[in-house]
Amino acid sequence: MTDFSDMLRPDAVLTGVVVANKKAVFQHLAAVAAEIVGADPKIIADRLGAREKLGSTGFGGGVAIPHAKLDGLAQVTGIFARLAHPVDFQAVDDLPVDLVFMLLSPTDAGAVHLKALARVSRRLRDKAFLAKLRGGGSPDALYALFTADEIRDAA
Repeated sequence: MTDFSDMLRPDAVLTGVVVANKKAVFQHLAAVAAEIVGADPKIIADRLGAREKLGSTGFGGGVAIPHAKLDGLAQVTGIFARLAHPVDFQAVDDLPVDLVFMLLSPTDAGAVHLKALARVSRRLRDKAFLAKLRGGGSPDALYALFTADEIRDAA
C-alpha cells in the first residue's frame, strides 16, 4: 500500500493555496483532511505541529512532507498542496516551501507509514517531477502526474 492512488484522492490535490506561514499551511491542510478522513481538524493540525517541533519536515528544494499519526484512521492518507506563494518552513536548505505533501497514518501503521513516507520522499526528490508539479494546471492534472506511473505499471 504505497501507491499514490492508494493514499491520495483526486479531491485531496490542491492548487493555488494561499497561506501566510507554516502554521496556516497545517490548519488549511488539516481542514481538507478532516473532510476526507472524518477527524477533528484541530487535532490534525496539533499533531502536525507537534511533529514539526521535532524537526522541520521541509527537506529542501521547496518541498515539505509534514506527517502525523492519528487514532481512528483506516489507512494512510495524503493531501498535496501547491501553494500560491512559498512560505518559510525552516527547511534544511533554508529555501521557502511551495509544494507540500501531508501524510496522515493510523497510529499503529509503523512500517506502512515509513514506506509511504519513503515513496513520497523519493517522488518529490525528482527534479523533473517537481518541475511538472510546479508547471501543471488543474488539481486533476497534478493527480494524474502522481498516479501516471502506477497506471502504466498496472497495464
